[in-house]
Amino acid sequence: MSLTLYQHPLASFCHKVLIALYENGTAFEPHLVDLGNPDARAEFCELWPVGKMPVLRDEARDRTVPETTVIIEYLEQHYPGARPLLPSDHDERLDVRLWDRFFDLYVQVPVQKIVVDRIRPQASRDPYGVAEAQATLANAYDMLEQRMRERTWACGEEFGLADCAASPALFYAGIVAPFPPGHTHLAAYFERLMARPSVQRTIAEARPYFPMFPFVDAMPARFLHGDAP
Repeated sequence: MSLTLYQHPLASFCHKVLIALYENGTAFEPHLVDLGNPDARAEFCELWPVGKMPVLRDEARDRTVPETTVIIEYLEQHYPGARPLLPSDHDERLDVRLWDRFFDLYVQVPVQKIVVDRIRPQASRDPYGVAEAQATLANAYDMLEQRMRERTWACGEEFGLADCAASPALFYAGIVAPFPPGHTHLAAYFERLMARPSVQRTIAEARPYFPMFPFVDAMPARFLHGDAP
């Protein structure tokens, strides 16, 4: 098989690419990377020395493609499916890229800060940094509540790249920092994402690994036990 995705089913950034692959039924071989295994880590870092997942390897074109947004755009260009994830209009593409970056930088990154701090030794924790991350998430929630008032998906009426980013970002964010009760448009958008078959498949594949998640005790039962959405 030409395409191999180096990933871990629990990793939120890997979810983003998996959702894009499942949206279009793109054939690929998943390769589970255990970064806790020194040999597996060394092997993966030979492929991409930064050591961050996911990474796509395309043997047919002899290309190694890191970074989630680049991977999805690469797939869009060289392995297009029936459901385009980026619009053809250049201005609309810029909007999609903006909100893709928004979910990565202002939702996923602060979530990672909070999660990583939970597993640090007590003496090494960073309460100030966690407070900053929580404030960033609160601001992101407010912005999304306003944005989703008149939209079905992040950038209009078609599911796309930005929604691939939103799905895992909001999935994990909602666990570590639940949405405020009054944010009904954000909550409705989240439920639409969770009802997406590509998202449900990704969550189902992650489920055996959820006990490894530091905030598993706060995870809603519907995700733990498979009765989502």
